[in-house]
Amino acid sequence: MHNFTRWLAVALVSLAPTLPALASPEGVWELETRDTRFSLNLCGDGTRLCGQLVWLSDVDYNEQYKPYLNRPMAEMLTPVGANQWKGTLHLFGQRFSGTITQRSENQLTLSGCAFLVVCKTYQMYRLVP
Repeated sequence: MHNFTRWLAVALVSLAPTLPALASPEGVWELETRDTRFSLNLCGDGTRLCGQLVWLSDVDYNEQYKPYLNRPMAEMLTPVGANQWKGTLHLFGQRFSGTITQRSENQLTLSGCAFLVVCKTYQMYRLVP
């Protein structure tokens, strides 16, 4: 059994480079609610993820979020797996421990928890010019 496990691990490692790579997460992403957009880019050593709030719709309740425009929402998130970054997120004045996972070329999932109790998950879609 031990030899099989070792063989399987070697096979997975050798096949990893042949797995399809997703497009870069860099770009402008819109929340599923279509009222908020974030710009994401690779930063630091080129493997970390950074982002900022770049657009709010003109819906009345967004007035309170204008102070957060063009401010960081993710700084130096650390890669924790293929197409997945984890770290501290700053969303609308709240601090979350969160994860951003790229599901496909044009879809991300943003999951975060504040105080380990209040958790939210958002779908984000690439804004294609």
